Amino acid sequence: MLGRHGVEHALLDANLEGILYLLGLPLPSGRSDNVWTKRSFRNGVQNISAMRDPHLYQHLDRYKRAVNDIGRVLREISPAGISISLADYAQQDLSPIRSRDLCAATEKPESNPFYPYFSARLRELFDKKKPSIIGISLNYLSQAIATFSIIGFIRREFPAVKVILGGGLVTSWMKNLTWQNPFGGLVDHCIAGRGELPLLSLLGMDIPNKLMPRPDYSSLSLKQYLSPGFILPYSASSGFYWNRCRFCPEEAEGNPYLPISTDQALTELKALIRETRPSLLHLLDNAVSPALLEALCRKIIGVPWYGFARVSNQLSDPSFCAALKRSGCAMLKLGIESGDQEVLDALDKGISVEMASIVLKNLKKAGIATYVYLLFGTPVETEASAKKTLEFTVHHSDCIDFLNLAIFNMPVCGKASAELSARAFSEGDLSLYADFEHPQGWDRRKVRLFLDREFRRQPAVASILKKEVPVFTSNHAPFFAKNRKD
Repeated sequence: MLGRHGVEHALLDANLEGILYLLGLPLPSGRSDNVWTKRSFRNGVQNISAMRDPHLYQHLDRYKRAVNDIGRVLREISPAGISISLADYAQQDLSPIRSRDLCAATEKPESNPFYPYFSARLRELFDKKKPSIIGISLNYLSQAIATFSIIGFIRREFPAVKVILGGGLVTSWMKNLTWQNPFGGLVDHCIAGRGELPLLSLLGMDIPNKLMPRPDYSSLSLKQYLSPGFILPYSASSGFYWNRCRFCPEEAEGNPYLPISTDQALTELKALIRETRPSLLHLLDNAVSPALLEALCRKIIGVPWYGFARVSNQLSDPSFCAALKRSGCAMLKLGIESGDQEVLDALDKGISVEMASIVLKNLKKAGIATYVYLLFGTPVETEASAKKTLEFTVHHSDCIDFLNLAIFNMPVCGKASAELSARAFSEGDLSLYADFEHPQGWDRRKVRLFLDREFRRQPAVASILKKEVPVFTSNHAPFFAKNRKD
């Protein structure tokens, strides 16, 4: 959007660059004498190249070793009291769900392990571009402490520069009815939801044509990501077209469903595929709409793709699933949640156990991998319900390629939380979830015990979990699905 309207700008993926910077560091003092540590570090660095090699994804065991080696290196170079991995960042003395801790991170940015990277990188960019505004996209809790360390550095070194903060995590904070911006003086503006139009408005530009342009990835280092080729991210909508599930964060935050036309989506995808030559397309929608699935079947886009889809009558048609496969569909993520019909009805999922069974079998027959999401411990679930989910999973284990087992978190701003005896989930004022008294006594401790002692140990389930893709999970699973021998 900035490019379309002639606003000079630069884009920095600090996630990628920060991790690559850490992996290029020498071993910390006192650890270099350990032969295993030296070998782990050497192998970890070498495995960065392996992660970009398609051949690695033909061997899950080799892939797991590569990811684990990289993880060992990050653990070895993590300073005392800080834990860094490919998927997370945790610091003993600072919590990302306490605003006072995030403000504290701005006071001593040099204590952050990424400081040598971002201080030098930002000085270079600021000297070259001389920006008046910095926009930061903060999407995950694991990014929060580093984000505020960066903000502290900017405030100290470049006090005249305005800081705008947006992204998925910031959106969730601002959707909370109790939100009162605790970052005044540090952040000039916080933006909830899509930021293109608000950003232009802050720049003093009134845009009559609100149509969003297609994404532009040309300024990113597309060959440097940890994948066998560029994974093209694309969203044809925001929000969720079903938007009725109880306890769903989308419903709790009141996010409207805003799709673009299928014609626009296909036109943009065609252009992006031509420009970026991706190895895989990731459709980011909360669920790809039936209309877009239909359009993808009619117009082959020429690249494997995957994304979330709802269990539906559309997928209960074997010929439609076969057409999806021909369109390039490598994998579908399905939020089945429960194998108990009463639970599905109480959650207002709008699906049936019978339909889920048909869909799984159809996708298996079509050669489309499935990544099934199950949710335990919802207020409407009991232990008996959870055991029905186990029975469903076992019965369909030959149709399920990957599993995501999650324990329910109550959205702090959801309407349904008022119906239960909700209480603070933690002391953090930025926590997105509330704890509650389970009506059936099926609390988180009991759910964990059930999952660890019964669900995961069932042989058919354990067989599926052995195929789990560590760290990158569903983002890399389609590569293994493509290489699977059916």
